Amino acid sequence: MAEKQHVAFVQPTPVGKEELGKIEVAPEVIEVIAGIAATEVEGIAATRGNFASGVAERFGKKVHSKGIKSAMSEEGNIVIDVFCTVKYGFAIPKVAKDVQTTIRQAILNMTAIETSEVNIHITGVQFENTKDAE
Repeated sequence: MAEKQHVAFVQPTPVGKEELGKIEVAPEVIEVIAGIAATEVEGIAATRGNFASGVAERFGKKVHSKGIKSAMSEEGNIVIDVFCTVKYGFAIPKVAKDVQTTIRQAILNMTAIETSEVNIHITGVQFENTKDAE
């Protein structure tokens, strides 16, 4: 059985503190930050999860990283992919741009790590639920 390789994003060490050691941020942390930032953008209905995250949420566990994938490019840059659903009536290009900006800023503020790409994949449009309106 193949063992999963440990991958982490190296955070820049503050100037003058190099002797304290290296700081690494797990990809899961980047994905959680991006997931929370994405759901805070007006017009985003949800991020797309997989079967496992759907089961976990049924049992009451909130999965903040669902629909978010982080990877390191061959050049060593961080690439984020976001799979989300937009609420009906919102301009998709504006919402997507807002998600990109919000995620970039949140990751930079919390980790001091620059992202080279934040790719938005719109997987659906959520219409208003008419049963709740009655």
